[in-house]
Order: sequence, then C-alpha cells, then structure tokens
Amino acid sequence: MEKSTNMSAFFKNRFIRAILISGLFLQLGIWIRNFAVLLFVMEKTNGDPLAVSMISVAEFAPIFVFSIIGGTFADRWKPKKTMVWCDLLSAVSVFSVLATLMLATWQAVFFAMLISAILSQFSQPSGMKLFKIHVPKEQLQMGMSLYQTMFAIFMIIGPIIGTFVFQQYGIYLSIAITGVMFLLSAVALLFLPADKAEEEKEEKTTLLQELGQGFKYVKNNRFLTILGGNFLVAGLAIGLIQPLGIFIVTEQLGMPKEFLQWLLAVNGVAMVIGGIMALALSKKVSPIRMLAIGMAVDAVMISVVGFSNVVWITLVAQFFNGLMLPAIQISINTMILENSEENFVGRVNGIMTPLFMGGMVIMMSLAGVLKELMSLTIAYQAAAILFVIGVALILPLLIMPKHPGQEKKVKVEVQ
Repeated sequence: MEKSTNMSAFFKNRFIRAILISGLFLQLGIWIRNFAVLLFVMEKTNGDPLAVSMISVAEFAPIFVFSIIGGTFADRWKPKKTMVWCDLLSAVSVFSVLATLMLATWQAVFFAMLISAILSQFSQPSGMKLFKIHVPKEQLQMGMSLYQTMFAIFMIIGPIIGTFVFQQYGIYLSIAITGVMFLLSAVALLFLPADKAEEEKEEKTTLLQELGQGFKYVKNNRFLTILGGNFLVAGLAIGLIQPLGIFIVTEQLGMPKEFLQWLLAVNGVAMVIGGIMALALSKKVSPIRMLAIGMAVDAVMISVVGFSNVVWITLVAQFFNGLMLPAIQISINTMILENSEENFVGRVNGIMTPLFMGGMVIMMSLAGVLKELMSLTIAYQAAAILFVIGVALILPLLIMPKHPGQEKKVKVEVQ
C-alpha cells in the first residue's frame, strides 16, 4: 500500500511526466535516425567499413569536445529553456539536412548525427540539473531507474522500429519523422515547471573561470573524485570487451557471426528486467551498494564469458551481465545528483562523462591489438580485473557513515 502511494506521488510530479514523455519522443527520433543513417550509408557505400565507422565518430566525438563545455553552460543557462531550444535546434538541423540530402549530396546524413550529438551535450546536463531541482532526494533513485528502464527498452525495440521505418519509407521520410519527434519532445518539455529566476551574482565570472571551478569542485569532493576513478576504470573495462563480442561468437563458441544478435538480444532483455528490478529496489538498496554489487557481478560474468566455450553458459553469463548494467548506470547518475550542489550539477556531469567515454574509446581502439598480444580469454580476464579494481575504489564510500556532501559543503572560490 505504501509503495503504491509512493509511486502515485512520484507520477503526480509534473516534471516526471513531462521528462518521460519528452524522453519517449527523443528515443523514437534517435533510433529511427541512427538506423536510417546506418542502413542508408551501407547501401550507398556497399558496406564500406570506414564510412560506417564515421557514423560512430559523428555520434561520439562531440562527447569529448562539448561535454565539459555543455555542462558549464548548463550551469549558466536556464535548464528548461536550454533543453527546449536544443530540441528545437535539433529539429531544425534535421530538416536542413533533409533539404540538403534531397537537393545536393547524400553525405549530409552525417551532419544529422553530428549536430544532434553536439546539442545533446548541452541538453543532457540540463536534464540532470532539473532532476536535482524538481525530484525529492528520496525519489531520485526511483526517477533514474524509470528513466534508465525506458532507455533499456529502446535498446531492444529501437533497432526494430528504426529498421522498419527505413525499409518501409526510405531515408527521406525517416529523417523527416526524426525531425517531428524532436519537435514533439520540445513541446513536451514546455510542460516542465518554469525555470526559477536566477539571483544576480555579486561578481561576474567568465566561462573559463566557471570551468575551472567545476574541476576544483570535483577535486575537493572526495566522493566525486573516487567516483571519477570508478568511471574511468569502468570505461576502460567496457571499451576493452565491446569490440571483441564478435570473436567470442566465432572463435570461442565456434558459431557463425550472425549469432552475435542473440547475445545482444539476451543482453537487451536482461537490461529491461534489471531496470525494473532496480526500480523496485530503489527504496531498499542505497546507490553505492547497488553500484558495488553490479560491478562485482559483472566482473564474475565477464570472466565466465572469457573462459566459456559452451553456448548456454555464455548466454547465461551475458544475461546476468546485462541484468546488472542498469543498476550501475542508475546508481552512478543518482550519486552524481546526490553529491553535487545544484549550481555545479552540469559541470560535474560534464567532467564525469568524458572520463568514462575517454576510457572506453581508448580501449576500443586498442582492443584488437591487445587481443592479438594476449589472447581473447586474457583480454576478458583483464576487463574483469578492471571491474574488481572499480569495486575496490568505491569500498571506502561503502563504509562512510554518510555522503561527504551531507557532512559539509565544498567551497569553491573564484580566482
């Protein structure tokens, strides 16, 4: 009875309703765009690996270049206004790309990925800031669980929807639908509570000064510093094994390469279940414990995948690996919000994200070479050890009586 009352109060929150509806439209637009561009580029280039890899570059490169900058601007600008404008500009850019595509060159599709990815680096930290402002602290973990579950569901149905739309309607209508989805997301965001009026600062600061304050804030907050190390280690581990999944299928299991889709499907279904479980446990298990359990289980499962040459054992390990991923992602986002002051949420998020993505991309680029040097099994054991290191890093946080953010505020002086 109490749980249903909590959920009822949770969904009565105007912010929750608006952000979930906006997220639904955004996910539809993103997956339709991603698969339309992927399938279109493969058609145009006869599956040229370089052209296909450039799609990932267009999607992930802006994270390095704009994440910290976007996080800083998220702390300077009004978050609701920022998110609405980012979605509107994304829609405008998509329609512009559509016009260019119809009148000029097919390579314009890369800009549909690039511009949206850049704008998302300004919108995403603003969304995190709004979570901090509008969701009570005791409901933060629940909110993040629900949000992450929606992403997990789209990891399963997104490729199906994107492929169907492209095959039925072609690239032009797929891009047009993407633009409409971004517009609908912007409309949903208009129902967010109004931005609160900002107090005039006694002393004006420059963008570089505020960026420096963000780094100083993270450095002076022991909880966030340790969490940053955990971010980096997790990125290194995931980046090492992500490109090697196809070799687990072909070399370790002796199956055709097409069998990879079943590994991914099992992972996706497990992520949905894991998201629902994390939502159910959000009131009972603290985020830091959820993170430690998730990383410990993933360490074991990654090790099992690396050793196993039996299909069903690999599938079971892959399932439990996927089951824990939402717990890891939800707990990290929750702890960033719980341990960051409202004025620093954007910058903290902007600093943390490149740590994870940087580690992941570095190891993705080295994974092939490392596999040749130390074998597939050892590469997976190395990734498992990195997860164990990640658990060891956060052990001091597990025994803390309370978060450092609750003990004292971290003061950052403007220089």
